[in-house]
Amino acid sequence: MTEEILQAYKELEAAVERYTRLLHEHVTMLQNIEPPGSDRVVRLTAGSKAMTDSAAIYLSYAKYVAHGMPTSDEMIEDNFQG
Repeated sequence: MTEEILQAYKELEAAVERYTRLLHEHVTMLQNIEPPGSDRVVRLTAGSKAMTDSAAIYLSYAKYVAHGMPTSDEMIEDNFQG
């Protein structure tokens, strides 16, 4: 694939990692100020986990496509520094 596509993937990965980190930090902050078991904390905790899981799946496939859909994981690791 082109260098621009690989760069865009790296930027996407960094943005998604930042988003999930900030979301987790927000959930932690709410857990410290909201009453235990509050609906808001429960829903945001579940939503944060769902976003993290979904993001991992999305990024995995985005990386695969950015590398031209190679036939093996080794080809990705051999051709991608990052």
